Amino acid sequence: MRVLVIGGTRFIGVSLTQQLVEQGHEVVLFNRGNRPAPEGVTQIQGDRTDPAQLKAKLADESFDAVFDNNGRELSNTQPLAEIFKDRIQHFVYVSSAGVYLKSDQMPHVEGDPVDPKSRHKGKFETEAYLAEQGLPFTSVRPVYIYGPQNYNDLEAWFFDRIVRDRPIPIPGNGAHITQLGHVKDLAAAMVAILGNSKAIGQIYNVSGDRYVTFDGLARACAVAAGKSPDALKIVHYDPKKFDFGKRKAFPMRVQHFFADIHKAQTELNWQPEFDLISGLKDSFENDYLTTQRDKSDIDFSTDDEILKAVN
Repeated sequence: MRVLVIGGTRFIGVSLTQQLVEQGHEVVLFNRGNRPAPEGVTQIQGDRTDPAQLKAKLADESFDAVFDNNGRELSNTQPLAEIFKDRIQHFVYVSSAGVYLKSDQMPHVEGDPVDPKSRHKGKFETEAYLAEQGLPFTSVRPVYIYGPQNYNDLEAWFFDRIVRDRPIPIPGNGAHITQLGHVKDLAAAMVAILGNSKAIGQIYNVSGDRYVTFDGLARACAVAAGKSPDALKIVHYDPKKFDFGKRKAFPMRVQHFFADIHKAQTELNWQPEFDLISGLKDSFENDYLTTQRDKSDIDFSTDDEILKAVN
């Protein structure tokens, strides 16, 4: 297939592009050109937030499938849908499990109600629009994505403290349950969508196949970093007693947040390759250490404020 990837040179796009190429697809990237495309991959430079530019650059191009990795609002994706309606076999959209309404019943399944006030509501609006337009679309809803080149402080937040033997301040009692999925596993699920008629018009939760508590994640990160999990000093605190302003004291939402992935496993014939420990080791060894973040100057002032108040 000739495949268009919006983005393609950061995080999800890197793994997705690599796997598409390995499977013999012709890959074209559309992005601002701030990072070079991999060897043998065509790159069209442009700004996706400018609909006129998007149409001017892509209207005369022909693709079998489009992957939209970084559309956050409907206005980001609508021009793409207009360009390629009736012209593609598959439109794959990266949404988020963050669209789900908080619930007493877990894990989230694909038919659960969505939260109209979610900061990810633009992604649900995009899914609804793609369905209304009759595009041959499939949407994936990752929970937390981790792995090499993650530009969100997730696993690195824990590694920063672990490698420096600092206490790890975790909100609540540490028993909130969450879920992480490795970026390469997400990309594999996305590639498995191509050519799969069952996936047309479907939404899939995609993540790891196990759930973990906040404390358990801290200990898993310690193991991945070659440290003893028993030596960790985990400090629990009540986040409601602090006013952090716009500072982010913890990298995850303080609630149970995990999703059922059986639909993707069954209909896409997909299985996560990485368990949590092996995935975190991959991130630690092939990203955290190689970028020398372990030697970087990290601001722990928010931690210190928490630790001072708790101790």
